[in-house]
Amino acid sequence: MTNEVDTDEPDWETPLMLATTPALLIHALMGTASAVHTGWVSCVDESLVQSNVLAMDDSAGNYVRLVEQEFVEDGKPEQVWRDWTLEVRIGAVLMTGHWQFEAASHPSDWDWNAREASRAFERACVLIGRRVRRTLAVDEPVPTAAVPRTSRH
Repeated sequence: MTNEVDTDEPDWETPLMLATTPALLIHALMGTASAVHTGWVSCVDESLVQSNVLAMDDSAGNYVRLVEQEFVEDGKPEQVWRDWTLEVRIGAVLMTGHWQFEAASHPSDWDWNAREASRAFERACVLIGRRVRRTLAVDEPVPTAAVPRTSRH
């Protein structure tokens, strides 16, 4: 009896199978989110989207999407919310995490929420075989009131 060992390396295109659940992915990816849920369709209102980054698995239709949006709470038009939404679609199941806070919050809240949602997006892209590279963005100041004119004396 011979004890043969296959010395060839596995082919890089060998399909890998994992058993996971929405609960496990939400736990691993969206632990810092302020709200999470599952669904069949997106809860994002496309008319409110300010930025949208999408990574797709071309062969199966799975995707990972990071959306930044701003919305007004129902019945409270003075209360504006900023929301970073991570969507992970695998098959028919859509897993969603929201990082949200009032838009008038301190800039450090903006930075923290944006960073947490971006990190979750980066990790989720691994599920569909994509890498994420970071870029710089410049935020323009938003004028709140007329700037007083300066004069020379």
